[in-house]
Amino acid sequence: MKNTIKVERAKLNITQSDLADAVKVSKQTIHSIESGRFVPSTTLSMKIARHFKTSVESIFELEEGD
Repeated sequence: MKNTIKVERAKLNITQSDLADAVKVSKQTIHSIESGRFVPSTTLSMKIARHFKTSVESIFELEEGD
């Protein structure tokens, strides 16, 4: 699953740690999501989208075969 979390973080000038604190997960979790090694739960996806004041679909995109 592709995502634009890194881009969204850059727009707000926040770190992985800042986002992790905001959505109550570890920095390692955010890093794993950004790098595509971990697919977040629906709840976590919604928390991330809410933090960026956007929709889940604008941050996460299914890739062919997902």
